[in-house]
Amino acid sequence: MQTSPAAPRQATRPDGPATPAPHPAEPTPPKNGRFGLVTATALVMGNIIGGGIFMIPAAVAPYGTVSLLAFAVLTVGAIALALVFGQLARRNPRTGGPYVYAREAFGDFAGFLSAWSYWITTWVSNAALAVAAVGYLGVLLPPVGHSMALSITAALAFQWLPALANLAGTRYVGAVQLVSTVLKFIPLLLVSVGGLFFFDPKNLGPFDANGQGWAGGMTAAAAILLFSYLGVESAAMSAGKVRDPERNVGRASVLGTTGAAVVYLLGTLAVFGSVAHERLVHSTAPFSDAVNAMFGGSWGGTVIAVAALVSMTGALNGWTLLAAQAPYAAAKDGLFPAAFAKERRGVPTFGVLVSVALASALTVLNFASGAKGAFDILVLVTTFTATVPYLLSTAAQLYWLVRGATEKVDNGRLVRDAVLGLGAFAFSLWLLAGAGYAAVYQGVLFLFAGILVYVWMAGRRRA
Repeated sequence: MQTSPAAPRQATRPDGPATPAPHPAEPTPPKNGRFGLVTATALVMGNIIGGGIFMIPAAVAPYGTVSLLAFAVLTVGAIALALVFGQLARRNPRTGGPYVYAREAFGDFAGFLSAWSYWITTWVSNAALAVAAVGYLGVLLPPVGHSMALSITAALAFQWLPALANLAGTRYVGAVQLVSTVLKFIPLLLVSVGGLFFFDPKNLGPFDANGQGWAGGMTAAAAILLFSYLGVESAAMSAGKVRDPERNVGRASVLGTTGAAVVYLLGTLAVFGSVAHERLVHSTAPFSDAVNAMFGGSWGGTVIAVAALVSMTGALNGWTLLAAQAPYAAAKDGLFPAAFAKERRGVPTFGVLVSVALASALTVLNFASGAKGAFDILVLVTTFTATVPYLLSTAAQLYWLVRGATEKVDNGRLVRDAVLGLGAFAFSLWLLAGAGYAAVYQGVLFLFAGILVYVWMAGRRRA
């Protein structure tokens, strides 16, 4: 019977469980088809900063300025996670990121769970981004917001246009990501920097606005802010497409995460200081209100709507690439169907098409009568599925540190890396806890449904 390409056989170690043999090196793409440091950094920043930034200040305003403290704590955790991804990429600079690290440390099953979980996250998130983009498009073109047919058409266009850019090759993906990142930062910097000149401390409101104590307020705000940094792994996921990945993946991860953190913190602080707290709590467009407060008039809504559309288009472009990379890496190892490993112009075309098709189906269901609740549950599930690869990656880093402790290594460096790894692991656990009981429950069911795929692929390989 026909089987998928044979995967590397496992080698039994005397000191632990069987682990996969090193995978053969990936074919080296042409230099003009690989990302440099600047484009890889733009990929990280563009994927972290999607459309959520335009609602964050209003979402956390009810908790008071303690939410800024929560943001600072989260930023430290996200940078620690970025540093861990950089260290793991130096060890194994293959496309697939968290999947590669989990499989190398813990074997095929852990690698498959990481790839499956991450793949779910990418295409469901793309559907959510497209739906949110239609809302902003309705500000510019009101008929879109009043017609289901136009809304569905627009949402599908937001998904398939980035997919076409991906199918054209990695060079075009990088170009779109770089341009969209630059364009969306213009209005964001206008508010973030310009707002500081209009900053009025009277607008800040109380430090603990909900009256539950600063610790309770910070935790509650963190539950909303926790997912602002999803995308920190973007450069690691596409390591095989990055020039000199041993150096550039870590740099791009840290630079992109730090850049996103600066924009998040300055933007939130500027909006807090330029819009009265009582008004901000009920705002549906906080950045628009901030621009109106700074410069007068009502043109802020249009400017922010354009910025949000550019931001979401860039995020869709980057996440479409990532949606194909996790199953691509797993398919190369025989853990996903072989079709996911086929490339054209350096892009796993089958993975792009399948992921966009699934996201499109979810988008149509979202606009169909009665399906909104089911779609909301799936979006909530992504907060869990995105965290699983983070936990497995940080656990892999700690695994290699424990093994290295038995060898002759520099003690100072070992302690530093161990503290960094434990911090990133704790950050990942915080992400998981912030998802809530319902999301974890639904996410576990969604995650383990993939076991059937693993059983099928593993059975075929052994046959």
